[in-house]
Amino acid sequence: MKAQFILTLLSILLLVNTIDASNPVKTAANDAKAGNVIHLTNESFKKLVFNYEKNKEWKYEGELPAIIDFYADWCGPCRQISPRLAEIAKEFEGKIIVYKVDTDVEKVLSQSLGITSLPTLLFIPAKGKPQVSMGALPKETLVKAVNDVLLVK
Repeated sequence: MKAQFILTLLSILLLVNTIDASNPVKTAANDAKAGNVIHLTNESFKKLVFNYEKNKEWKYEGELPAIIDFYADWCGPCRQISPRLAEIAKEFEGKIIVYKVDTDVEKVLSQSLGITSLPTLLFIPAKGKPQVSMGALPKETLVKAVNDVLLVK
């Protein structure tokens, strides 16, 4: 009887963990609180950032301001900016979210948003329109953009 109870409890815990892991909104919120960079797919982009299939007007789905790095593994400038964005995610943890989209994997998303240069950074304030920047920005410029575009009150 005791063994059956423990087995049932373990099954419930496993099910709860599986449900949480399949919830991209909850997973992203937890990762953002930890200062992690979050990789987006087309589907998670539509849930967490903007559902471009349903909406014509920009409506950010998130609560915290965000940076989205559109990159490719073969791109030298993308590899240069990646550690800077990881540092930004840690330094501004709980204040902003840093997302990454692999344009080679998420071709439909990249094409839908008109991404033609790499790296392309999308700075998304909690309210208002996003701003785009292209190229490997220095860390000082990234910090300035976070403060001037994303954290403005």
